Amino acid sequence: MDFLRPASWEEALAAKAEHPTAVPIAGGTDVMVEINFDHRRPGHLMDLNRIGELSEWQVGQDAVRLGASVPYSAIMEHLRAELPGLALASHTVASPQIRNRGGVGGNLGTASPAGDAHPALLAAGAEIEAASVRGTRMIPVDEFYTGVKRNALAPDELIRAVHIKKADGPQQYSKVGTRNAMVIAVCAFGIALHPETRTVRTGIGSAAPTPVRAKEAEDFLNAALEEGGFWENGKVITPSVAKQFAQLAAGACNPIDDVRGTAAYRRHAVGIMARRTLGWTWEQYRGADRTLEGAA
Repeated sequence: MDFLRPASWEEALAAKAEHPTAVPIAGGTDVMVEINFDHRRPGHLMDLNRIGELSEWQVGQDAVRLGASVPYSAIMEHLRAELPGLALASHTVASPQIRNRGGVGGNLGTASPAGDAHPALLAAGAEIEAASVRGTRMIPVDEFYTGVKRNALAPDELIRAVHIKKADGPQQYSKVGTRNAMVIAVCAFGIALHPETRTVRTGIGSAAPTPVRAKEAEDFLNAALEEGGFWENGKVITPSVAKQFAQLAAGACNPIDDVRGTAAYRRHAVGIMARRTLGWTWEQYRGADRTLEGAA
C-alpha cells in the first residue's frame, strides 16, 4: 500500500487523477476500521491532513460552506445556530476523541446508510462540492447516495466542501442505538422546518440501503399544514396529522434484520422518532412565533 501526502488541494486533485482508486483519509474514523479488519486493502491511501482549507468554514448571508474535514466538535461549538440539525447529529457521533477527528466529508465519502450526518444533511437540503482536475460541480444531497456505501463521485473526484443553507426554522435529530455512546445507529431521523418556503424536509438513516427522505410523509404534512393554516395560526398539530406523518415516515423505510435490530423494530422506531421530532420542532416554531408576536 502506497501513501500519498499532497501539500495542497491542487496536488491532491492531481494525485487523485493519476490514482483514481486512491482512498482519501482525513479523520480516518471509517477507513482505518476497514483497513484494520482487512475489509479494505487499497493500493493507495491519500492523506488530506496537510490541506488546511478542508478544515475551514465560511458563514455567508444565506448558507454555510463547510470544509470536508471540519470536525464534528467544531460544528457543535461554532455552528449550532446556523446548522442546528447537524449540530445535534454531531453530538451523537461516537466519542469526544472521534468527534475531534471525524468530519462530514468522511461520512459522505463512506456513504454508509448508518452515517450520523446523513439525515441532517437530507433534511437541510445540502449540496456537496465535488472537484477534480476537470473542474468543480455541485451535487444535491438527494442525488448523492447511489447504493449501499456508494455515492455519485466520479473516480477522480474529491469532496471539497458541503454547502448547507442556514436554518430558517427549527431542526431536530433523533437516533436509536444499542447504548448511549460509541454506537452505530440502529436507525436515525432528522427533520427541518423551512418556514420561508412553508415546507418540511426529513432524513432517515440506517433503515434503507441508502440514507433516504420520507417524501410521502413530507408531501402529506406540507399539504396538511397549508390547508389548516398552521404556518399562520401556529396552532398545535392535531394527533391525527402527527400519527399519519409517523406512519408514512415508517413506510419510507426499507430496512434489514441485523445484529443491531430487526427490520420491524427499525420501522417502528422511525415512526416514533418522526412523531416526536415533529412535535419538538413544531413547539419550537410556535414558541418563536409567539415571541415575535409579543415583540410586535
